[in-house]
Amino acid sequence: MERRHGLTLIVVLLLVSVLASAAGAKVKLQFMGWEASPLETQSVMQGLELFMKQNPDVEVEYIAGRWAEHHTKLLTMMAGGAAPDVFFMGAEPFYRDFQKRGVLYDITSLFDSELELDEFIPLDQEKMLINGHIYGISSCIVCPVLYYNKNMFDEAGLPYPPHNPDQAWTWDEFLNVAKKLTLEKGGRTTQFGAYGFEGYWWPMVWSNQGEIFTEDYSRCILADDANAQEALQKQLDLRLVHGVAPDSSYMENIGMSAAQMLQTGRVAMLVDGSWALQELSQMDFPVGVAPLPVFKVPATSGTAHLHSIWKGTKHPEPAWRLVKFLSSKEYQIDLVRSGLWMPNRTEMYSENGIKEWLDPMVYPPGFEEVIPFFTKYARPHPGIMVPKEAWDVLSEELDYFWHDNQDLDQVLKRLTKRVNDILAAEAK
Repeated sequence: MERRHGLTLIVVLLLVSVLASAAGAKVKLQFMGWEASPLETQSVMQGLELFMKQNPDVEVEYIAGRWAEHHTKLLTMMAGGAAPDVFFMGAEPFYRDFQKRGVLYDITSLFDSELELDEFIPLDQEKMLINGHIYGISSCIVCPVLYYNKNMFDEAGLPYPPHNPDQAWTWDEFLNVAKKLTLEKGGRTTQFGAYGFEGYWWPMVWSNQGEIFTEDYSRCILADDANAQEALQKQLDLRLVHGVAPDSSYMENIGMSAAQMLQTGRVAMLVDGSWALQELSQMDFPVGVAPLPVFKVPATSGTAHLHSIWKGTKHPEPAWRLVKFLSSKEYQIDLVRSGLWMPNRTEMYSENGIKEWLDPMVYPPGFEEVIPFFTKYARPHPGIMVPKEAWDVLSEELDYFWHDNQDLDQVLKRLTKRVNDILAAEAK
């Protein structure tokens, strides 16, 4: 019955669209996003020009704001009945939160009539589905990786990290290299071996076969998982025990971004999102990309925004056409070529598909071997799957471990209780 109702809705929407086109009416859609980089906005605008050329009955106005304000502004506009028809929707931690508020258009029937889940890589399938329904289509994926300054490795006479995730450095191998790349002068560290793990700690928990939540995300289990605790402690030990990583305040004191620290030789290896390659590839130094080091199994996490339709839109069928286009290869390929995004479409990871976007001026030699790290070993960012409040508490409490020297056991007990109280209340 539900499926038949969905198909009836599709027919009605298409009929409305056909009648509007026949009458010569041009539908105006508002599309709101945020600017991750000027190049991204430029590519979005170029993509919209193509969409409007292919859909002459639709005019799209793009509004680019700031990430920090985007979701709050959306909620305000929705409450006032004046939200954009289509918008960027942060996967973590907003997509599921907005769905629970009942403000996202359920596009499941529309999706099923024109697309297949298998057209998307497994990570994105899991990201999009909420209780078997779809309220937004993934734009792309982004995952933490290990960047390195090749000049620093060459000067030290050290081999580069392996590209193939199945041959990635063990944690001990990585630590040994990080020690060799950490230099002191006059009692002060002038060059650090690595930076960034504390900001992307969860893949290393998974790599050590630890877990943050139960499989159904109903409970946080960090306080009970010895493997997770070991991974957290070893990441902090990089800085406090081994001295191969700086504190986050180091960047603030020297006035540099993480990318600039890698470029100028302040750090030799950097954990950052795959999107950082766009900036790093334009800097004047040879950058390399490798999988994260491994405790027991290769692991990384994937996220990135989705495109969703406001439930209150007056133009659901043209809005659907836009959302479908925004998930297409022809829309995303320029942003993938630039190093800002990684593809969401299965076909783009085929041998011929990779050749279409892997620009050797952007992607370093050996990057082809890194690709399985995204398709085979990436899990959804844990913040996607739990309420925003729960992930905020988790991050807040772990800051006491990273930066206030609080005992890990005590932090995790406190953290677990607070997070599980939120999850229990959410389940009621």
